[in-house]
This record gives sequence, structure tokens and C-alpha cells, in this order.
Amino acid sequence: MVGLAFIGALLLSTFQPVFTAEKIPPRVEARMRGSSYPEEGTAAVSLDELRYLRLSYYDFNGVPQTGEMVCNAAIAQDLLEIFEALFEARYPIRSIRLVDDFGGSDDASMLADNTSCFNYRVVPGQGHLSRHALGLAVDVNPFENPYIDARGVVRPPEAAEYVDRTRDFPHKIDREDLCCRLFRSHGFIWGGGWARSRDYQHFQK
Repeated sequence: MVGLAFIGALLLSTFQPVFTAEKIPPRVEARMRGSSYPEEGTAAVSLDELRYLRLSYYDFNGVPQTGEMVCNAAIAQDLLEIFEALFEARYPIRSIRLVDDFGGSDDASMLADNTSCFNYRVVPGQGHLSRHALGLAVDVNPFENPYIDARGVVRPPEAAEYVDRTRDFPHKIDREDLCCRLFRSHGFIWGGGWARSRDYQHFQK
């Protein structure tokens, strides 16, 4: 049987990494409308302020892939540099897909362990716009790095086994993790260091 390492090496020999940013193409806008972006009306961020990124990464099997992300233009260059460094280090990421692939549902995207950025939504239970709604926050490998609110509620709830951060397990983000260090070096705040709620997947500017 051919091993995954051999398959990964074979794919890498022909794989062309991609790290690009552009204005939102019409085909992507069509996917976003009524999902991650309002169908109509006024939003706090315009489509002109957003960028469509293509980012290469290594999946959990060590196989190179290229995913999609929408972010604010203000952090587009930061994300290109961060994800290129993660790719060069072969840092494992489950997937990088638009939240529109999950019907605009943050819960469904987290449950699928999907790394994403833009989603025009409010903070659950608080009513004000999330930093994700401005394209200024990124969630990385959210299933292994869940959000825990001040009451101890876990999102996604299926990720409760990853709440104990004293444990050592694969894909755990802590302060010394490469992903965390890269985001912080670019001026992002890590949600895992907040005083009350803890958001281990979350990096924002």
C-alpha cells in the first residue's frame, strides 16, 4: 500500500503554492450574497473594502491544498505573509473554505474545523457586530481550539474534550504555537489570552 507520506511528496513535486489577494470577483460575490454578506441594504463594510484570498496550506494528512478566504483589505497582506510562513513550515490546517460553503453558518464551519475569516454576523448572545463582520478576525482549526464563554459554554459544543488546555494534543494553539506567534508578530490579538471568555481559535485586529 502506498503511504500518505509518499503521496504527499508526489503531490508536492507538482504542486504550485498560491498566495494571492484581489477584489471580490463577481462569482465570489454571488456566493456571498444572502449568506456571509447581506442580500441587500447597507452593511458596515462594503465589498470594495474586502479582498478574496487564495491560500495554500498543508491539510491534516500532510497533503498540500489551496483554499479560499475573504478578509478586510487592511489585513490582506498580513494574512498572505502569515499563511505563506505556515505553508513553508508545513503547519497543519484542516481546511480553508469560505463560510458560504456552510450556508453562512459559523457553527457549521467550526464543527467542520474550517479556518475562515469574513462573516457578516453578530457576536452570539451580545447583539453587536463581530470583528468577523468587518473581515478583521480569523479562526484557525476551530474544533481543536474552541470558544469558551464566561459561563463555560463551549462552541462548538462537540469540541468539549479540547477545553482542558493543560493537555497536550495535536493541532492545539497556545501562546508558543507557531500560528499564534506569527499572528501576534503581525499585530493581531489572540482570543486565547482574554481574561474572561477564551477563544483559542481566534485572532483579530
